[in-house]
Amino acid sequence: MLTREVQAVYAFRYGSEGDKAPIDATEFNSPEGHFVIAYVDERPAAMGGWRRFGHEAEIKRMFVREAYKRQGLARAILAELERTAAAAGVDRLVLETGPRLPGAIDLYRSSGYEDIEAFGYYVGEGSVHLGKVLTTATWKV
Repeated sequence: MLTREVQAVYAFRYGSEGDKAPIDATEFNSPEGHFVIAYVDERPAAMGGWRRFGHEAEIKRMFVREAYKRQGLARAILAELERTAAAAGVDRLVLETGPRLPGAIDLYRSSGYEDIEAFGYYVGEGSVHLGKVLTTATWKV
């Protein structure tokens, strides 16, 4: 359900069918990946995952449903992805997002993600590519 909703958001924002990058749900199986869903009052409200590529991992499918925005769920999901990736030995998280998602870009940049060299499916498409080196200080309180 959440994946369909985020695809609809992408289709609306970009006038397409949504994210066409190849993705296989098994890429998020431990230990090569991780996926989380946040529930509010037993309803799915937000999601996100990472999939490993060597010592790096890519964040995919970060999404918060409209009714649950501005409640800290995106930051909570991102913190959990960083924690689980670091615990799994991932050195750096990378991601790609679209320029028509300024809220996402602001979230990542305010969480320490910096511009990196373009990678993956959307190289040359005008996407925003960000990364963050993970250390134990990144996720330990």
